[in-house]
Amino acid sequence: MGDEPVMATNDDASDCKRGAVQLGYWSDDYISYFVKHVERRAPEINRGYYARVKGIENFIQKFINKAGSSAQILNFGSGFDTLYWKLKDEGIQISNYVEIDFPSVTARKCYMIKRNKQLLERIHDQDGEVKLSATDLHAGNYHCIGVDIRNIHQLEDKLYQAEVNFNRPTLFIAECVLVYIENECVNRLLSWISSKFKSGLFVNYEMCNMNDTFGDVMLGNLKARGCTLAGIAHCKNLDTQKARFINNGWLGSSAWDMVQVYYAISPSERHRIEKIEFLDEQELLIQLFQHYCICIGWLSTEFSEFSCTDI
Repeated sequence: MGDEPVMATNDDASDCKRGAVQLGYWSDDYISYFVKHVERRAPEINRGYYARVKGIENFIQKFINKAGSSAQILNFGSGFDTLYWKLKDEGIQISNYVEIDFPSVTARKCYMIKRNKQLLERIHDQDGEVKLSATDLHAGNYHCIGVDIRNIHQLEDKLYQAEVNFNRPTLFIAECVLVYIENECVNRLLSWISSKFKSGLFVNYEMCNMNDTFGDVMLGNLKARGCTLAGIAHCKNLDTQKARFINNGWLGSSAWDMVQVYYAISPSERHRIEKIEFLDEQELLIQLFQHYCICIGWLSTEFSEFSCTDI
């Protein structure tokens, strides 16, 4: 079966995001180019994705505010993410944006970008040059590269092709990516980043507090879909999430479960989205939030004060 079920989680997450956007949880003008079919999800799933998107956005904004236009973003397991286009529409200047995923996923994304004028127009640089292969796309400061991040040598080669500057402040994003990778491969990746990049912040969204009945059910559901969670050992609790960074040469780390993240969102904004769908079982939502977290690791002190409060 290999990596196919893991790649399929991109389609599932993209479908969920499109569904939540359609209902009005947040706006995304570009996801409809990547996802056509939408299946109605349970309200707690939509709220879960809303908290995930808002929580990660919070750190992206904080990072860009601190790093300025020299900022780089490396999005691991980016799938059909639309962040680049959103930043472009907001007029936010960054030096480089790199999306990284399995070649079969990036091949689909490159194809969709190529055939949608609205997507293609936003990534052109001044001279309009777009370098496109079956799995990779390079245009201006946007790069979509197909590579297995377990292969550090290949990853490094591809990052050079994407004109990554290892001395610039770099934001690394991973949403439910590391949990599918063997622990030694994750350790090698985090250790390589900490030795290669001068300044950076890693934002990781993933499971946590998995050592209970609810966690067992979640694991069972994923295993039934063929997803073996090779990196689940780091998802025991917030401390094991943080330790992963500290043990691999990062300067510091903080973590929050999604209950904390959700209640850090402004009351008026929470009130707005809570009116979109009636939620019968508040308890189920809280249980779900208790089993996911955002963990950050930093390589330099300027990012050490970042928090999930005041979203």
